[in-house]
Amino acid sequence: MNSIQNTVIDLSGEWQLASSDNSHALTINVPGDVHSGLQAAGIIADPYAGRNEDDVQWVAHKDWVLERTFQLDAADVQGHWYLDVESLDTVAEVYLNDEAVLHAENAFRRYRPDVGSVLKAGQNRLRIVIRSSIAAGEKAQAAQPFYIPYSTGNSPIANGNMLRKPQCHFGWDWNIALAPLGIYGTIALKKLAVARIEHVTTRQVPQANGAVDLQVTVTLFAKEPGITGLDFSLDGQREHLDCAVNAGETRITHVFTVDKPSLWWPAGSGEQALSELIVSLAGDSVTRQIGFRTIELLTDPDEAGSRFAFRVNGREIFCRGANWIPADALASRVTPEGVEDLLQSAVDANMNMIRIWGGGFYEPDWFYDLCDRLGLMVWQDFMFACNLYPSTPDFLENVAAEVDYQVKRLSSHPSIALWCGDNELVGALTWFEESRKDRDRYLVSYDRLNRVIETGIKAAAPEAIWWPSSPSVGPLNFGDAWHADGSGDMHYWSVWHENKSFDNYRTVRPRFCSEFGFQSYTSMPVVRQFAEQKDLNVASPVMEAHQKNAGGNERIAATMFRYFRFPKDFSNFVYLSQIQQGLAIRTAVDYWRSLKPHCMGTLYWQLNDTWPVASWASLDYGGNWKAMHYMARRFFQPVAVAAVPSNDGKTISFSMVNDTAEPVTVELQTFLVSLDGKKTPLTAAAGTCSPDRAATLVTIAASDIPKDRLLFWSFEASNGMRGEGHHVEGTYKALDLQPSGLAITTVADADGGYDVTVAASGLALHVMIEADIEGRYSDNAFDLTAGESRTVRFTPKQALAAGQAPVFTGYDLHSCQGNG
Repeated sequence: MNSIQNTVIDLSGEWQLASSDNSHALTINVPGDVHSGLQAAGIIADPYAGRNEDDVQWVAHKDWVLERTFQLDAADVQGHWYLDVESLDTVAEVYLNDEAVLHAENAFRRYRPDVGSVLKAGQNRLRIVIRSSIAAGEKAQAAQPFYIPYSTGNSPIANGNMLRKPQCHFGWDWNIALAPLGIYGTIALKKLAVARIEHVTTRQVPQANGAVDLQVTVTLFAKEPGITGLDFSLDGQREHLDCAVNAGETRITHVFTVDKPSLWWPAGSGEQALSELIVSLAGDSVTRQIGFRTIELLTDPDEAGSRFAFRVNGREIFCRGANWIPADALASRVTPEGVEDLLQSAVDANMNMIRIWGGGFYEPDWFYDLCDRLGLMVWQDFMFACNLYPSTPDFLENVAAEVDYQVKRLSSHPSIALWCGDNELVGALTWFEESRKDRDRYLVSYDRLNRVIETGIKAAAPEAIWWPSSPSVGPLNFGDAWHADGSGDMHYWSVWHENKSFDNYRTVRPRFCSEFGFQSYTSMPVVRQFAEQKDLNVASPVMEAHQKNAGGNERIAATMFRYFRFPKDFSNFVYLSQIQQGLAIRTAVDYWRSLKPHCMGTLYWQLNDTWPVASWASLDYGGNWKAMHYMARRFFQPVAVAAVPSNDGKTISFSMVNDTAEPVTVELQTFLVSLDGKKTPLTAAAGTCSPDRAATLVTIAASDIPKDRLLFWSFEASNGMRGEGHHVEGTYKALDLQPSGLAITTVADADGGYDVTVAASGLALHVMIEADIEGRYSDNAFDLTAGESRTVRFTPKQALAAGQAPVFTGYDLHSCQGNG
């Protein structure tokens, strides 16, 4: 093996940061973003607090210069040196010893410019000038042959669609508008030995006898012809090759035959068996997690249109999950530990898929490693969202390089289920006056972009599953996939954006709903992070600054008027907003799961937040569970029972759904519950549900439920899964609920947690326990009838100081309304 080692100089750490006009100078940690550096230096306040967003807008209008020096011994100067920059956000020039070595204009590309000719013995100076993306976007828009519109509702900072940068950086209807900039990921100076590894891609070829050939293709880069030793290892099985390389790129393929591979399955369907693939040469090594599995997207025609279903290892999998947005609005605040907590919460709520939405980032390698290990299938959008985009040759060339890099980087992950061209660009053709007046021009422009992405993915990963856009009826169909429910994937937003009733979810029969959502406020412990006591009013300027969807507060309030008596104070307003959010999404999921196999996926909008804000997320900023996430754990349970009223309101059917591979017998008990909480048995039923199917267990007449009674139920399946729920005919506000007599007692334990027991003397609907500190509960958002109690465990997010104890509050529907 060649013994010459690459030399690596890690350039992360402390850099000097200054505005280009020298009005500010400080030190900053790299990788990192400029806003976080300014906050750490005390130059700006926390942008997330109060209305500080308005006060820091100046940051994005300036150009910023980052500098550092490093030493190089005279003996090391010779040779082929290059910079390795994983993510540079976004339009920037890089200078080494005052010589320009890189012009960057894509935050989604890895840059490796040669710098050997400008290095010198002794001290070297590296300087990176990051241009204001506001100015860069305006300049690029002015250079277009025709105007390219963008969504002003989502992007209050103009022209973000001109740049290959996370689109939500310019604001969104849930994100703070900061247009951040910085250096993310690896930044290092590296000396090339004979060659370096550019890409490692894999292809799995199943054999008739059950074995799998794993084809490992390595792309090497060399400056000149030579010989290098190349080592392959798969779970300890090692192969060594001595390879000739040419100047430029050389591709080498090695095949491992795995006789009896253990299969990788999505969460809840089997084990996440993983193998470790290592490819290495002198001084360079790449590790990949390999999961042996087959995956198909079924789009065959049927009587309703055409299917949209994933088949993994020969078995159709109903996709239960949510949409993922960046873990934070500022990259410096993202940690692997925090992200793992968010993804683990998805799995804990019985999810098996997340959709990485097209207005953020392609996530780092460790993110997809987590998804592999957790069994979360990934629907991966390319990073285009809700705007129109240029189709000039330079822009498309930049996109082609981005697609090639990202697909080759990520396609070996078993969690990657589908690559999707964009988010809502087909619909965006109808949103702007310019594209409505001249649809042909903008449609052709869009198609050019979409074809570049499609061509790129098929060249980089021929076996990858491609879907042109979300939502989409299918390839080359530019129709309305928001309301066409016969084929493709659907985004259904009529309930939120058109303020329709929750029942409206039952007017569509999607094949796969990849977006639908309803807003709530973030929980009180999080509200108190950005608001003072005087701000605790939903119409206060601070609260409105933390609501980014135009008309969002009005829709939350209007929905409360429709279904509930109005809450008595601010904290109860927050509580009730979260309950109605969960009820909205449960209504959709319960019905769409009952349509299985017609419908084979529900991914609600959205899993997480980028900062503390009113939004559609089921997890608070920081990862605590809102009411909806506790509900999601129930309505996404692999075996579940739901009450589905008929369109005419005369009957209520109990749907049982079975997402497991074995038949289950379900035993159901139903009850009538009076407004003071007394429980009377109504009927019992039992039935068997086939594997991967939904069926009606029993249907009852709505007339069997008196006006002053609620329908409750509980069930148990033969595989041990169980659940409960209730159904209200009409609205909650029509119920003259009696006092619930909710009482809470707590016992601390030696592990730092608390056993919290909640008891009710009357009917307590939608009980939520809340502490004055952040933490997680073993259960929440449940019902109690008269005389019932439940003990849940509370685990604080951070260890408490000696003598400190949380204060717990109990919410329920009666006490929320303040009528007793």
